[in-house]
Amino acid sequence: MSIRHGLLALLSQGARYGYQLRTEFEASTGATWPLNIGQVYTTLSRMERDGLVAPGEQDDQGRVVYAITEQGRSELARWFSTPIAQADRPRDELVIKLAMAVIAPDVDAAAMIQAQRSATMRTLQQLTKAKRGAGVAQRLVYDSMIFQAEAEQRWLDHCESVLAAHSERPE
Repeated sequence: MSIRHGLLALLSQGARYGYQLRTEFEASTGATWPLNIGQVYTTLSRMERDGLVAPGEQDDQGRVVYAITEQGRSELARWFSTPIAQADRPRDELVIKLAMAVIAPDVDAAAMIQAQRSATMRTLQQLTKAKRGAGVAQRLVYDSMIFQAEAEQRWLDHCESVLAAHSERPE
């Protein structure tokens, strides 16, 4: 997900200053994607440069309030209407790690799978617990993470069976 687009979505609800954006972004995502306040202000500066937001007057505490521009609304509408392609998502470090473990000498890929399975199960338990009492936006984020973790568990089961079948074959 683009932080830029997340901030634009928040600004589409009304003008906000950086700390508000950070707090609301984290609340909306169930704090699963923490933002550094510097990252928020750097993103706001770039969006201002690109004509997507406009700074307003400072409030009584000296904070600059930002508002989305028409160009920003158009960019946000484009983002919401464009599906995310699998190729646009970051590389999966676990897939790369397992592929390298299988070909690297002196690495017990089966033990690595077991360790990952245990870690993923702990994550599933934590996510399920965190989901209780969450708002709708947060619940959807947790549901996505739970489904991904469940898919990871199924994939790990598959990897384990492939490795077991491979080790039983004479070379």
